[in-house]
Amino acid sequence: MKLSNKDVQDIYFGAYAFRETEDGYLQAFQYTAEQMAYFKQALDFWYDRCMATTAKTIELSTTASTITFDYKILWKGSDDSFELMVDGLITQIFYVKELDDEGSLSFKLAENLDGLHGRPDGKKDVVIYLPADATVVIKNFTIDGAYSPAAKGAQVLWLGDSITQGYGPLRSSQTYVSVANRLLNYDIINQGIGGYVYDKKSLLKMDGYQPQKLIVALGTNQYGTESMQDIAEYYPRLFELYGKDIPTLAITPLWRGDNPDGIPRLVTFCEALKEILSRYANIRVVDGFTLVPHLPEYFLDNLHPNCLGAEVYGRNLVQKIRELGF
Repeated sequence: MKLSNKDVQDIYFGAYAFRETEDGYLQAFQYTAEQMAYFKQALDFWYDRCMATTAKTIELSTTASTITFDYKILWKGSDDSFELMVDGLITQIFYVKELDDEGSLSFKLAENLDGLHGRPDGKKDVVIYLPADATVVIKNFTIDGAYSPAAKGAQVLWLGDSITQGYGPLRSSQTYVSVANRLLNYDIINQGIGGYVYDKKSLLKMDGYQPQKLIVALGTNQYGTESMQDIAEYYPRLFELYGKDIPTLAITPLWRGDNPDGIPRLVTFCEALKEILSRYANIRVVDGFTLVPHLPEYFLDNLHPNCLGAEVYGRNLVQKIRELGF
């Protein structure tokens, strides 16, 4: 059966808002129009990335054997992927670098499972990961079986920079947010943007949206700052919008090996950041230096975790979240 764009929204996760393009594609946004307007006047680098399909997924339980849809890539930052996961196992990967900017994709839900996978009733839990560092729109979504939307947990707003957006693994299912959320099953909106910093000007009201938790992973792009004022002003604004008691997890910057001489300054920055965070009873802090080994084998470029680093990051983060009772 062919689903309308409105029907697809029921199984499309990670979006704050949707719109239909003039040529009939469904586009999803994680920011409000006002926030995107701010990025447009602030910096093109941020504006391009604020519309990416970051951490957006199609998630459902279904008896179907095939899903297809047409896609169009409106913008591309790096070559990551569309990926299919069936009952927790990645079974298909379409790399952006090997695709035309416009085309159709077919996902085989029962292929390569050797008849040994799936429940007796034939249902499968399916996730389609959309590219994290590109802007993708879809239409003509078809599925050849009954389906129901995935059941999700707490609504969580996740704020961060390029690492949170998903640059580094070059695999959409392997960003640290994707790895962690396979275990946490939050209903997330990911507002990670490449190059981003603590900037209260981007914190604007999202009408109709009230997350139950916040996760903030910022700072690596401003550890050389002479002042902590932007950070000190960020959290009061954040809690003005979402409530002074909202459970919040702050992840301090990861180790980075791209500038070894800068490590002492990064450590000093992290300590100053922790002091600011300690002023708030609702914030739990995770030390980013404890999440990914300080070895180049775990990074794409000694700054952004690669697939291995993101897997370790995501799993260690989940362990910290559970230890903190967040």
